[in-house]
Formats: sequence, C-alpha cells, structure tokens
Amino acid sequence: MTATALVSGGKDSIYAAYLADTQGWPVDELLTVRPSDADSMMFHTPNLDLVALQARAWGKRHRTVDAPASGLEEELAALESALRGGSGPIVAGAIASSFQWSRLLRIGDRVGRRVYAPLWRKASSRVVEEEIDAGLDIRFVHLAAEPLTPELLGTRLDRSALADLERRSRTVRRVDVAGEGGEYETLVVDAPFFASRIELDRTERVVSGATSRLDISSAHLMKKTQLASPGGT
Repeated sequence: MTATALVSGGKDSIYAAYLADTQGWPVDELLTVRPSDADSMMFHTPNLDLVALQARAWGKRHRTVDAPASGLEEELAALESALRGGSGPIVAGAIASSFQWSRLLRIGDRVGRRVYAPLWRKASSRVVEEEIDAGLDIRFVHLAAEPLTPELLGTRLDRSALADLERRSRTVRRVDVAGEGGEYETLVVDAPFFASRIELDRTERVVSGATSRLDISSAHLMKKTQLASPGGT
C-alpha cells in the first residue's frame, strides 16, 4: 500500500515523507496544496513551484492542487477532494500544531485514509537535529519573528544555526526552534535520497517590517558529482 505525502518543500514535510518511505509506507506521490492566500493558516506558501524539482530529484510523482478561493474551508475542501480515491495513508510533517492536526484527522476520516505524522509531538530541537543529521540541506526562505533577521535568508540550517535558534528562543520574544509557530519557513535543496541537488539561480530578498522572504524566480537541478571509489583515479 503506497502513501500520499503532503509536501510544501520545507524540512518537516520532506523529512516526514522520507521517514514514511523507510518505515514501511512507500510514498507514491508528493501532493502540494497551493492556497490563494499567502498568509494561509493551514499551508506553507513560499516557493511552492520548487516542490516539482524536489520530486524529480527524488524520483517521485508530484501533484499540485490549487485552492483558488480564499479561506480555510475552501483550502481544506481542495485538499479533501485531492485525497479522495486513494487508500494508502496520508503523510504529514506536523509537529505540534493541533490546529492543523485536528483538521487533517477529520479529512482522513472523511476520505477513509489513515494520517501518519512521524514527527508528531516530538521535541522541536530533536526534530531539527534529526533532519540535520539525516543530511538534509535546509535553507531559510521566510522569516516572521522579530529575533530572526533578513541576513538568515538563504543560509543553511545546520548545527550552528540550530544553536543560534535555541539561544534566540530564550529571548523575550520566544521562537520555536522548529518554526512551528510560523516563525520561519524553509526549503530543502538537497538530501542523500535526492539524485540531484537544487541550484538557486535567481533570488530576491523582500523585507517588510519584521517579515522577510527569499523569492526564488529561477532554479535548476544539478546532478551530484560522483565520488571516485577508493583507490580510483
């Protein structure tokens, strides 16, 4: 039985799909919901076009579903319609948002499909540590918390950056280190299970008050350099 993974391009949805793939729930397709509302409370919105490149790099089918009408109920209706007809589990990268989790469970119940969220209720720091240790090349693409400043855009979320997030999370304006409160959003440009990495060709930083984002207007896949075998030339 194959699974449908809800993927936005960010670290949690990609990592959850990878875990499902290796834990007995082979992921058949990556499904992306494109809301018309850039401030959707349910779905990630930055740079959704790049999920298609991730799918190609990973060798997965990809499907995008538009939610043309603005509003939470319309977005959920678009997702429910897209999930009808399948029988395998729905894989999600939810960690702590009861708002998202409860709505996914209701949709899963209505379409007769189990919801599998391998990151659910794990500690935020542990999730990010696992994602980094799994070899994901994670980049910051959207920042929406005052302690997170625009120079972070496009930089890699590694162990050093995680330590900095943990330090910032102890300030007056708390930041969830996994970005579960919408403090930041990410893009995975490479992973050990990708055959190619995503190269960002044209980007632009857009800053508005405490919010900033990295708009990616052009990107391409680059085959990874094959390392010579030991003793080779």
